[in-house]
This record gives sequence, structure tokens and C-alpha cells, in this order.
Amino acid sequence: MLNQLLCNQTSTVDSLATVQQVLDWSYRKIERIDARLLLQHVLQVNHAFLITHAETRLTSENAARFLKLVSQREHGVPVAYLTGKREFYDLGFKVSPAVLIPRPETELLVETALAHIPESRPRKILDLGTGSGAIGITIARHRPAACVTAVDISIDAIDIARWNAQKLSVNNIHIVQGDWFDTLDTGAAFDLIVSNPPYVAENDPHLQQGDLRFEPDLALSTQDNGLACIRHIIATAPAYLADGGELLLEHGYDQAAACQQLLQMNGFRKIYSLKDLAGIERVSGGSYCG
Repeated sequence: MLNQLLCNQTSTVDSLATVQQVLDWSYRKIERIDARLLLQHVLQVNHAFLITHAETRLTSENAARFLKLVSQREHGVPVAYLTGKREFYDLGFKVSPAVLIPRPETELLVETALAHIPESRPRKILDLGTGSGAIGITIARHRPAACVTAVDISIDAIDIARWNAQKLSVNNIHIVQGDWFDTLDTGAAFDLIVSNPPYVAENDPHLQQGDLRFEPDLALSTQDNGLACIRHIIATAPAYLADGGELLLEHGYDQAAACQQLLQMNGFRKIYSLKDLAGIERVSGGSYCG
């Protein structure tokens, strides 16, 4: 019945499938958590509803939508792109194939940034390669006295970031299109620059696996074994930092030593790397005194 419904989405079915029946069917095709998230999205309900309303029958339209999403997930399309949203830190963000999907390990970058920003004192923050705006908007939301500038080269990403800022009522962020520092005034004197730049090597086989197959290459990979963007940011940042300002970068699992070396070569001090929850050095930073 379910497959017949998928083939003819406008048909009327006398006996429609229940929540539990469509879940049981989907569990044989995709991960259980993925199936639950997709059905919650279709029905616009939470997980508790699926448990307490297991015998509720789906409309033919909702059943067809769910089956289509399951099929897309079977072919690898990320759940976040199918639902159009992803939770990050304590906020919900709109996402699309135009932006990188926010990841839990990036929360370390935000936590580290927040630790360096006083809650009630004005600070100028720059988020380079903002994508969906997850990093910059989260920082701005938690530090309302700060003034955050977020930059991305993709106009599609800019549109999504601006939508997220408006939806989350975050007003202390300015989102602009640009290629890294190119649209900014030299001597802008930011107190903190943060970035989760592309850091995957162009020939890395992981780019052909999992969710990475569907995410924008522009936000994922770069030349110089994944260090090209990191190298550019570290070399250029001093001209845009206030005296004593800090630079924080997310990077690949094996790039901490290279990042530290680049920071040192470009005049940064108090250089360090921090491990994520998996024990991987994921964020490196340092301060600059001109």
C-alpha cells in the first residue's frame, strides 16, 4: 500500500497507514533516528507525539511526502537538507545545499569565542565564511553588547544567514557578501576574528562519502592539502585585528601543528590548540600585538 501511494500521490486510500506502520517500514530502509526526524518534519510534531500517537493514521498527502523523503535519504541526501533545518548550539538554523551543515564539533569554536568576549562590554567580532550564519549569529545572540560582522562569498549563503538572523531576532550582526577580507576596511580593528574555513584537501576521499557528497565544495575543500584558506586568513588577519586581538580557527584533525606554525610565522603569540569531544585538536588560535 505504501509504495502504491508513493506512485500515485493524489489517490484516495480507504485505509491509511498509521504512524507506527510507516515508521516500521522506514526502519528497514534508513537509520531509525533519520526516519523519526523526517516524520516529525512531515507532521510538524515532536518525538513524544510519535510515541503517544502511534496509531494515528497519516493522510495520503503526508504519507506520500514521508515516503519520498525516505527514498531521498536512502540515496544519501542529508536529513538537514531534507528538513531544511539543523540545530546548532541552542538555536535552530535554516540550511540548504548552498551552505555547509552546522556540526557539533564547531560548537567548540563558538564556546571558545564566547569565553573571550565579555558579556556586557562592546566588542567587534568578525566571522569569516559564515555560511548559514551559525557561528556569527550564535555569538551575537549570546553577546548582545558585541557588534558582529559576518562575511561569505556566496550570495545564496548570505541570503540564508540573513534569514536566520531575522528569524532569531538577532540585530547586532551585519552580514555582507565578500571574499574573506576583501570588502572590509583595513584597520577595522576587530577584537576577535573567528572562522570555520574550507580545510579538506581537494583529493580527500571523504569528499565522496556520506553527507559531504551533497555539501558545497566551496565550503569544504581547498588547495595546499586543505591549508590554502587557513594560510590566507592567518597571513591577512593582523591588518584587521585590534592590538591584542585574537584569531580563532577551526581546522582538520591533522592540521593543528601546521596552524600553530603559521600563527607563529605571522607574529601571533599565546598560541594554542583545543580538543573537541572526540579528543581531536579542532580549534587553534592566538593573539596579535602589532
